[in-house]
Amino acid sequence: MKPLLITDCDEVLLHMVRHFGEWLGETHAIDFALDGGDFSDSMRRRSDGSRLAADEMWALLDGFFPAEMERQTLVPDAREVLGRLSQVADIVVLTNLGEHCRDHRITQLAQHGIVHRVECNQGGKGRPVARLVEEHGAAVAVFVDDLATHHESVARHAPQVFRLHMIAEPSLAAVVPPAPHAHARIDDWRGAESWILERFAQA
Repeated sequence: MKPLLITDCDEVLLHMVRHFGEWLGETHAIDFALDGGDFSDSMRRRSDGSRLAADEMWALLDGFFPAEMERQTLVPDAREVLGRLSQVADIVVLTNLGEHCRDHRITQLAQHGIVHRVECNQGGKGRPVARLVEEHGAAVAVFVDDLATHHESVARHAPQVFRLHMIAEPSLAAVVPPAPHAHARIDDWRGAESWILERFAQA
């Protein structure tokens, strides 16, 4: 069986927060300054400087996906590296979007030259990663994500999977520490490629 690469999309394959912030300012008069903390804590109304409640934050994210997804841009080298890795491994994009966004995400990635299986998920990614590894019968698997909480979830439910913490947005990468439950932190795909291939070789 081929090795398996399971990768997140936003801030791993496609830039999201910079475009989300631009949209908030243009459309909702909300300033967005994400410093590694909670999303809702990073949003302030320009009218009075007040913070948004969590339910307001989720409503805005629902407004961005899928209607504004075309704003997102490709992370440097992501397409080329995935193309090379696909010659030796199966690749699945595991994205935390509602199922109603799945076709939009598939089309969006294809427009950027990334054509792989896409699975949507809500909540922790440990259980879906474990299911994917079992389904593929992979002797070795690598998981790539920007959020520490998902590395913790995968460590708990699929501890045999190698976990790479990647934050492709430089403004975030500078302030977010390495995920404690990840095996490594690499924020660019050229560096990640060698690390992933080394993990695959262990099969």
